[in-house]
Amino acid sequence: MKVLKFGGTSVGSAERIHSVAHLISDGLPKIVVLSAMSGTTNTLVEISDCLYRNKKQEALNVIQNLEVNYYIVVTELFKTEAYIHKGKEFIQTIFTYLRSFVNKDFYPLQEKAVLAQGEIISTTLMHYYLEECGIANTLISALEYMRIDKDCEPDYFYIQQNLRRELAKPGTHELIITQGFICRNAYGEIDNLKRGGSDYSAALIGASIKAEEIQIWTDIDGFHNNDPRIVENTKAIRHLSFEEAAELAYFGAKILHPSSIQPAKKENIPVRLKNTLCPQDEGTLITQNSPAKNIKAVAAKSGITAIKIKSSNMLLAYGFLRKVFEVFEAWKTPIDMIATSEVAVSLTIDCTDHLENILHDLEKYGTIEVDRNMAIVCIVGDFAAGKTGLGAQVLNALANVPLRMISYGGSEHNISVLVQEEDKKKAMTDLSHKLLDAQE
Repeated sequence: MKVLKFGGTSVGSAERIHSVAHLISDGLPKIVVLSAMSGTTNTLVEISDCLYRNKKQEALNVIQNLEVNYYIVVTELFKTEAYIHKGKEFIQTIFTYLRSFVNKDFYPLQEKAVLAQGEIISTTLMHYYLEECGIANTLISALEYMRIDKDCEPDYFYIQQNLRRELAKPGTHELIITQGFICRNAYGEIDNLKRGGSDYSAALIGASIKAEEIQIWTDIDGFHNNDPRIVENTKAIRHLSFEEAAELAYFGAKILHPSSIQPAKKENIPVRLKNTLCPQDEGTLITQNSPAKNIKAVAAKSGITAIKIKSSNMLLAYGFLRKVFEVFEAWKTPIDMIATSEVAVSLTIDCTDHLENILHDLEKYGTIEVDRNMAIVCIVGDFAAGKTGLGAQVLNALANVPLRMISYGGSEHNISVLVQEEDKKKAMTDLSHKLLDAQE
């Protein structure tokens, strides 16, 4: 059995839902994981923000506009009056539920329940449409099997046991429709796997049932060797290893959620990225090993802050780095890059929620310098130490770009450089022209 995940743009209109329904109706057993229709989650976030600020009328206006849009989707999606009526009744139920929050005190877990409605709508509409077309399918709620623990990490045993129970119920068809993103927490309340979590849902489901393959369907034909929004004439990559894909996803490639690689890697399940607008394209295949031993791709991550801690006490001292890392641990802030010298350590973060507190705590260890508005440019490939000599080629390609930091050696699959945001485009373009194009 395969697991197929379709993102918000793939089910973003009645026409797109028709296309996805055609793709999944080949008679082969599969679990189909759907995101909310594109734009819906953002609108539900807007509704939640209005409720937090007690702007009740504004919330009601946004709810009404979204409801009208869905009534239009229903009339375009279904062909028969019976299913148009059934679809509208369902939409009315959902939006009556959303309006019920207007006269309550609003708190974070209620927001999670509001956000969950996007995936509930998209999966139910797909389920109804398949029924109307005479295609046997079963809708299984992710809230019946997907759960996170007290640390907000997936509860693998619970997910596996409860998903298998749901699949084994009498009358369950070979075509399963379910939600991405949404789950319950350790206390049974509606929660989620954070934005982009539908990829993660698909990977967790695939790992739980030992799927033949996990497919992530979106609106681009797989990973590209550079960011097509920034660099022209990029090319799709046909094969990546799990490690290479994880590096690209973490450092800015938006096509795949970074967390979704681990469950597939753990169970050695191939992941394939496909394009719903061009389903015949082979896309990108991600497996344990990648055949080509060269530089694969470039990705970039903006919104980076660099922090340098300079101290003469660091010289020949042990325990200094531990104390620095404990500050970031205390404020639950992950570090992306790190570089050290005899008297200084530089590191980067992308979450600045607790920056002032972090800087205050670090001041006891030395002089602090902060550089904001930076970007990490990540070059992914086969950089096994002493094996390929590709590191020198990377630095030569960046000869005309000012580099603030370089991270090399921590991974056999990645060289990362820190640049000013204004130099990011030049760095990515130079890497394409002087490095990627030269390999062809």
